[in-house]
Amino acid sequence: MAEEDYYAVLGVNRSATEDEIKRAYRKLARELHPDSHAGAPAAGGNEERFKVVNRAYEALKDPERRRQYDMFGAGGERAAGDPFAGFAGGGLGDIFDAFFGGAAGPFAGRAQGRQAGPPPGENVEALLDLDFHEAVLGAEKEVTVRAAMTCETCSGSGAQPGTTPVTCTTCNGTGELRRVRQSLLGQMVTSSPCPRCGGSGQEIPTPCTDCRGQGRRIEDRAYTVDVPAGVDDGSTLRLSNRGSSGPRGGPPGDLYLHLRVRPHPLLSRDGVDLRTDLHVTMAQAALGAQLTVETLDGPQEIAVPPGTPTGQELRFRGQGVPHLQRRGRGDLLVTVSVETPTALTAAQEEILRRFAAARGEEVAPPDAGLLSRIRGAFK
Repeated sequence: MAEEDYYAVLGVNRSATEDEIKRAYRKLARELHPDSHAGAPAAGGNEERFKVVNRAYEALKDPERRRQYDMFGAGGERAAGDPFAGFAGGGLGDIFDAFFGGAAGPFAGRAQGRQAGPPPGENVEALLDLDFHEAVLGAEKEVTVRAAMTCETCSGSGAQPGTTPVTCTTCNGTGELRRVRQSLLGQMVTSSPCPRCGGSGQEIPTPCTDCRGQGRRIEDRAYTVDVPAGVDDGSTLRLSNRGSSGPRGGPPGDLYLHLRVRPHPLLSRDGVDLRTDLHVTMAQAALGAQLTVETLDGPQEIAVPPGTPTGQELRFRGQGVPHLQRRGRGDLLVTVSVETPTALTAAQEEILRRFAAARGEEVAPPDAGLLSRIRGAFK
C-alpha cells in the first residue's frame, strides 16, 4: 500500500502555514465526522477517511512532528510518537490478526491479511558531505549510491525474455502459508511467507540469466539531490523510491542521506543563528569604528559603537540560517573581543601614561615590569 501523503490528505501545499493546516482540517472534520453521516450508506467510508484526516492533522500541526514527517515520512513520524508503530499497519486489528487470522477469529472483518505480490526493495543509506554554506543556504548535490536496480534484460520480472512467471503452486498466488491450530481461545492462525516463491505469489520456470531470476542487479546509480536550506550536521534526508528496487518488480525502497557538514573557519551555528567573533583594538572599542566582518552573504561593514566592551554582542537580523518550516532567517551574532596592546614602543607607552593620568587611573611605574623580571630571574 502506498504511503499516505498527509499534505494531499488535507489538501494543502507543503509550504502551508499552521493556520492554513488548521482551517483545512476543520473543514474536512465537519464534512467527514461520523456523527454527521450516521446511518448513511457511505458512513463507513467517511469514518475511515476521517481517521486518516485526523492522523494527517496530528502529524502536521506540531512543528517538530511535521519536521520528522518531512524528513522521514509517515513511518518515521509514527515511530517517534506511536507506541504501536512497530506493528504493521499500526493498529490493534493487526495484532489480533496475528493471533486469530482474518475471518477465522472473533474479530473477523476488522483485520486485513497480508497482501500478495513481490516484496518491496530495501532502504539504502549513504553519507553526503556538505560545505557549511551549502547546508545553511541550500545546494544541488550529486550523490552516487550502490544498490539493487531493476534488471534491464527482463524489465524486473525475473523471467527470461520470451517467458513469463506463473502462479505459485504451493500458496496458489497468495504469497503466504497459514497454519490453523486449536487453543483455549479458539482457532489460532499464524502465517509466514511462502518458502517456494518467497512471498511473491509467483514462480519463475525459466529465470533470467543476467539477474538469476531476482529481477534486479547491483549497480551504481547517480542522483541529483536538492538539499534544502537550513539543514544541520547529523540531519537525514529521505528520498522516496530512490532505494533498492524490489525483487521481481516489487516497489523500490527509500534512500536516506545522512548529512555531514564541514565546519566554517570563522562562523559557527547556534540553532538558526550564526555566530562569529570580531577582534578590535582598545582605541577602536573606546572611540568606535566602522569595520568589516565575513558573512555567508559576503563581507559586510558593521559599526562598532564607542565604548564597546569585550563580550558585547552585535545582532544583525535576517543574516542567519533559513527556517526549515517557515520563511525568514535567523540572525548573525557578532561577539566583540577587545585586544590589549603589547610590546609598546616608548612613545606609545608615554601616550598611554598621559591618558591614564588624565583619567586619574593608577598604573605601574615605568620600570616595574623590568624590575619584576630581574627579581624573578634570581628566585
